[in-house]
Amino acid sequence: MRAFALACRGLRRRWMRAIIAAVVATVLLAVVLDRLFPLPLPDERGGSNVVLARDGRPLRAFPDADGTWRYPVAPDAVSPLYLDALLTYEDRWFRRHPGINPLALARAAAQRLRYGRTVSGGSTLTMQVARILDPHSRSALGKIKQLLRAVQLEAHLSKDEILTLYLNHAPFGGTIQGVEAASWAYLGKPAARLSHAEAALLAVLPQAPSRLRPDRHAALAQRYRDKLLERMRELGRWDAATVADARRENVAARSLEPPLDAALLAQRLRAAYPAARSLRSTIDRELQAAMEARVQNYLARLPERTSAALLLVDNASLQALAYVGSGAYADPQRLGYVDMVRAARSPGSTLKPFLYGLALDDGLIHSESLLVDAPQSFGDYRPGNFDQAFNGPVAAAEALRLSLNVPAVDLLDRVGPARFAARLANAGLTLHWPRGAGPNLALILGGTGATLEDLVGAYAALNRGGLAGRVRLQAGDALAERRLLSPGAAWIVRSMLEANLRPGQSRDTFDPGRRARLAWKTGTSYGFRDAWALGTTRRYTVGVWVGRPDGTPVPGQYGAITALPLLFQAVDSLPHAAEDAAPAAAPSTVAEMDICWPLGTAFEPAQPQLCQEKRKAWILDGGVPPTLPERDAGNWHDARLRLRVDARSGLRLSGGCHAAQEREIVVARWPALAQPWLPHWQRKASQLPALAPGCADDGLDAGASLRIAGVAPGSSLVRAPGSTRPPHLSLRALGAQGVVQWLVNGRIEATLDASRPFEHDFGEAGPQAITALTRAGNYAQVEIQVLR
Repeated sequence: MRAFALACRGLRRRWMRAIIAAVVATVLLAVVLDRLFPLPLPDERGGSNVVLARDGRPLRAFPDADGTWRYPVAPDAVSPLYLDALLTYEDRWFRRHPGINPLALARAAAQRLRYGRTVSGGSTLTMQVARILDPHSRSALGKIKQLLRAVQLEAHLSKDEILTLYLNHAPFGGTIQGVEAASWAYLGKPAARLSHAEAALLAVLPQAPSRLRPDRHAALAQRYRDKLLERMRELGRWDAATVADARRENVAARSLEPPLDAALLAQRLRAAYPAARSLRSTIDRELQAAMEARVQNYLARLPERTSAALLLVDNASLQALAYVGSGAYADPQRLGYVDMVRAARSPGSTLKPFLYGLALDDGLIHSESLLVDAPQSFGDYRPGNFDQAFNGPVAAAEALRLSLNVPAVDLLDRVGPARFAARLANAGLTLHWPRGAGPNLALILGGTGATLEDLVGAYAALNRGGLAGRVRLQAGDALAERRLLSPGAAWIVRSMLEANLRPGQSRDTFDPGRRARLAWKTGTSYGFRDAWALGTTRRYTVGVWVGRPDGTPVPGQYGAITALPLLFQAVDSLPHAAEDAAPAAAPSTVAEMDICWPLGTAFEPAQPQLCQEKRKAWILDGGVPPTLPERDAGNWHDARLRLRVDARSGLRLSGGCHAAQEREIVVARWPALAQPWLPHWQRKASQLPALAPGCADDGLDAGASLRIAGVAPGSSLVRAPGSTRPPHLSLRALGAQGVVQWLVNGRIEATLDASRPFEHDFGEAGPQAITALTRAGNYAQVEIQVLR
């Protein structure tokens, strides 16, 4: 017995050593195989990309190199109903087994032997992931390979990591992979918001993705879905009432169209972050869709090669809510692949509000400062207005609203082009110059380049207390803002622009007060290449560009006609609250005051004769700047002129000239260039007394000798009997030297040497004011009547 016991113990030792050796050998073999055949895990860095709206819904998906559509998603971002249906249908023991379920495999093998076909599969979810990652044949060798891969997966990854691989790589038909892409493609919603019926449908699709595609085989897909619903009821996962309701939902066939909203923004973000699989933008998907539809519908009325861009920004956060880079994405005729939100184009007159704001901050003007819209020379630069007409004396607010060019160039000349451009650049509005060029006076009329994106970021400053900033395209972008204007200047400029009536509207037009207050400005580049409209309300700032991306002129298309209607459509369709229609309270630095023209200063009750025209103006920081002095030294004179006059005759006394009785008077004089546009009573009010006989010339009557010859004041012109030609005049400016500009009703008709006559046909009936104006500011004017 003792010998038998010793023999048994020896046998056990040999068996233990053999078992240990076998285990060690198996482990070593597993390690070697694991090293020789590593897991073919997908490289998520090279997969497809998706750009999301602010709420997580996809705007645009980019396929991977194989053309596969996949939207990355984690288990906690998928509906629990789907996970419940998936695990119940595919692998109820997923959380417990080591990758292989021997009982399920044995059951599947027995059923195959008994029925000669596969009745139920024995694959676990881990085994399905193994087959997705490393496809194999259906042979016995292929099955062994799948089993080994499943064990290898369990050894390297957690259950949640394995589940995530399935959620993102399971086949759902065609080029669609993953439940999130399938949910959007087939159901038009995220996988986080699935109903019971939808969860069951997506759970069964990977079993036969080609045969069960809802877009092609809706009825068959519904039968498989209903089988899973019934199984969920039988297993007690979902109650009978829930399953009955789910079965009532029909599986609808729908075409598969990947999302394509904010296409150019998505392309821009993907190019900036190529390694990111998912990019969340700031875009509001509903507003984006609405703005894209408005732009596309609006383009239908424009020439066929015209495009448009629109950018909508939230003022509080500077986040872009809608980004329409092209009116017709991918349309080759409209060059729809060009992102015009980022393109540098001539901004036309859209920079003028910032110039007026800077002039306010500099103490050069207040809102009603007297500016002169008349022909002027700035060195070799002689700007004109869009319609080639001039308005004479205008208030700063009116000059801005009418977008008059000469007053803007005059202001820029005083502020300094380089300083103005630097101020804009510091606030984020970078101007683009041709090679070798730099800031000059033409920049305020569009002689530079700017992007719609930068312009919108700057216009937002008018409703952000003067703070401009970079438009934010992703929620994670830092808020970058810089001061462009003081809060008071921003408020005054906004008030100026808000007073700009919409085309077709008059001051007495009934307004129910429901529209948001809108400060708006248009611009047109030279040659009708770019039409702009920008507007800002209390909550939003919107910018619109219309034109041809290739820069071809579109005659007749300009800001107020082409871009402005689209701006109004966009703004009027935005959500707004009651307070948006109410005026914002003025900052403490802004006050309202009565000022007087022509001096531009506060009303002086002690000298009412100096106030020829009283206006209410917004002033900044208590300063009331006077009317700007004449730029040309030859035109300059003191606006508040003190004179000695003979008390008896009222005649003017000069230098050493005296009278028995003298008194001092004060006369308020208008700028010389404004004189031709003044009504008779204002000219008379600022007219100087005649110089007393015997007094030396004091130089105050310069230019008085200029007169127009060729027609008498008050004449009436009529067409010759039987003639079809309009009345014609040949006029000369007597007493003028150098260049003379001839204006008819404020519009320049000719610029001639004083020696040459002005020839003009008067084709329009009615009153005609003919003005001869020299560069020194001397002028003569006659008024005639043209009869029909």
